[in-house]
Amino acid sequence: MSQYLMLLPIFVPIVFGAIIPLLRFENRRARQWYVGGVAIANTLLMFLVMFIIRPTGDFMLLNMAGKLSISFHMDGLGSVFGSLIAVLWPIATFYAFEYMKHEGKENTFFTFFTMTYGITVGIAFAGNLMTLYLFYELLTFVTLPLVMHGMSKKSVFAGRRYVTYSVGGAAFAFIGIAFILTFGEGFDFIYGGVLTAEYTELQEHLLRVAYVLTAFGFGVKAAVFPFHMWLPTASVAPTPVTALLHAVAVVKAGAFAIIRITYFSFGTELLAGTFAQYIIMGAALVTILFGSTMALKEQHLKRRLAYSTISNLSYIVFGAALMSPNGLTGALTHMVVHGVVKITLFFCAGAVLYKTGLEYIYDMRGLGKRMPVTFACFVLSSAALVGVPPLPGFLSKWNLATGALAGKNALAYAGIAVLLISAVLTAMYLFRVVFVVCFPSKTKVQPEAKRCEANGYMTVPLVLLCVLIVLLGVFARPLTEIFASIAKGGGML
Repeated sequence: MSQYLMLLPIFVPIVFGAIIPLLRFENRRARQWYVGGVAIANTLLMFLVMFIIRPTGDFMLLNMAGKLSISFHMDGLGSVFGSLIAVLWPIATFYAFEYMKHEGKENTFFTFFTMTYGITVGIAFAGNLMTLYLFYELLTFVTLPLVMHGMSKKSVFAGRRYVTYSVGGAAFAFIGIAFILTFGEGFDFIYGGVLTAEYTELQEHLLRVAYVLTAFGFGVKAAVFPFHMWLPTASVAPTPVTALLHAVAVVKAGAFAIIRITYFSFGTELLAGTFAQYIIMGAALVTILFGSTMALKEQHLKRRLAYSTISNLSYIVFGAALMSPNGLTGALTHMVVHGVVKITLFFCAGAVLYKTGLEYIYDMRGLGKRMPVTFACFVLSSAALVGVPPLPGFLSKWNLATGALAGKNALAYAGIAVLLISAVLTAMYLFRVVFVVCFPSKTKVQPEAKRCEANGYMTVPLVLLCVLIVLLGVFARPLTEIFASIAKGGGML
């Protein structure tokens, strides 16, 4: 019976989101009560399922043919991703209530926004590769209307690029399904992989090639170079969308899928120490440096944060590619820390855009005095992403560097240098914004004007996220212990 309850956090948002267009809300507040109620109720359901009921075993929803089935399972890895989703989604929902006033078409927005919650949970709770792939594809199509929400030329172009990249990536990811079907004992996610021992040396090479193609396929959503261009373009979407795209739903789904296929489908025994590991690790390191460099050059604030996301996502991919418990510990830590920090940074950028209409950093000189709460949150989250101790970004980068040091190969050691260079670049592109808004040149400062801080719908989520950032730093040690246990094949959180 408890296994059935895994379905509720997946299908409650999908069903209640899908019927929003059919409901005739009397006013905006009525819709806010409905959407906010669904988001909070679903988060409570997730906590109930993950931490109290804690179902064991698989639940098969549909068996299509032999090994092809749609099933759900809860383990430690899925619980980490699920917890991130459950905490951040209601916060983003209440932020969107205010932000979407000036965007319009709120019924349509909250329809797909709410449905996306359930589909992302479906990825976290997927019990096998087939289910993961199904919800991964659904995620593309349910978020496409969010990316194209404004329906301007830029929005339409961003949507087309997003769906082209995503569908193309999914085609490569499907290669993994074919090879696991042929050489695996099933599609279920089992720590260590599901490949049988009965394959030749030639087939070993084919399996490694298949892994590389599959990892790059899922890596499209994780914006791995050179398949990254959809992400900065998608910044044209409303800020609540870009915040979730960059912090939780889409990009983290790509990184999460890479971890799944590496540790739970193909297995590190086949991959570690081979060209398959080095290609993915090398691509991650190139992406880290590329994203950081492009962020430093970019003057549009949301696009600067988008390039920052490209870089930081590959921190997670690099940790996964180390193919060791230490590496996976670092990847899980950074997945959580980056999710919380980056959504905070995007919410700050969204508050500026909502209240002032300013998008470019050089136009924001002196704005810190007019929006002190927003930029205090920006400073804290910037310091966390840079890795200033005792904030949690230091913890995640320390865990990644520790994993790289234990990797005992040249590329892993090079990764430590890349992490250090990226940290310096991160400080430059984020603190540059802080200096512009808080310490402008007297000859270039904006004229004095009254405070223009956003209202509670936007500032309260920012403050809550900052509190969460501090708590992640305070409880660094127990978090690391939990993630280390999961990385060694441990069960639930």
